[in-house]
Amino acid sequence: MRTNKLSLDVETQEANLLKLLAHPVRIAILKILHQEEACVCHMEATLGYRQAYLSQQLAVLREAGIISDRRDGWNIFYQIQDPQVFDILDISAKFLHSGSSEIPLKPVNCPCPKCTSTQNKGSCSNQTKKEKINVND
Repeated sequence: MRTNKLSLDVETQEANLLKLLAHPVRIAILKILHQEEACVCHMEATLGYRQAYLSQQLAVLREAGIISDRRDGWNIFYQIQDPQVFDILDISAKFLHSGSSEIPLKPVNCPCPKCTSTQNKGSCSNQTKKEKINVND
């Protein structure tokens, strides 16, 4: 009979990552960021949740090192720090045989600088755009 328990440090880290991802709004945020970087107002227009609530979820993802941010004037844009997180989401979707996401590629009436810059060439029209990635790949 074994008297000493294993430390399970690696397994604890894996469980913590899965707990972190076990939130539907955090997964939705990651799916939005899978397309390109986005600010909170873009996520608010896309998902319909209040800015304060989304900011809380973004803080959790940022503290875990999954996303990072950059400031551009009044706006903070979030982007994926490690794209391997999408491997986990893709595997979970395949495991669950889930259909395609309902998250729109471009929300209607989004006030964010990226969405409005295409209409009136606003302050963010000179930003470099990341390559678009299909969420269902």
